[in-house]
Amino acid sequence: MIVGLGIDVVALDRFREAIEKTPGLVERIFTPAERTMGHASLAARWAAKEALAKALGAPVGLSWHDAEVVREESGAPTLVVTGTVAARAAELGVTRFHLSMSHDGGMASAVVVAEADA
Repeated sequence: MIVGLGIDVVALDRFREAIEKTPGLVERIFTPAERTMGHASLAARWAAKEALAKALGAPVGLSWHDAEVVREESGAPTLVVTGTVAARAAELGVTRFHLSMSHDGGMASAVVVAEADA
């Protein structure tokens, strides 16, 4: 059963400008492993975190570090949630997330589906 759905789109040039102009932004948003990515991949991960928040009802108090985009052995992106994000997911009965990300044509995008067992 689908509990929530979120989507987000990020302009790559605006994202790059934001991280260049705002010291500490990358550290506030991304985990150490995520910070090793290039700006387009970071923008897609930012879109994924925003889409995840929307899929969870956009509650106040979620920590960006409590959601990390990692790659499965197949290369597919997946979400690992802990802390505040895991607590909100449990509150809603979410048992798994589905994530799709892309970056092309100057944009990065992500869609997250939050699913619960029937």
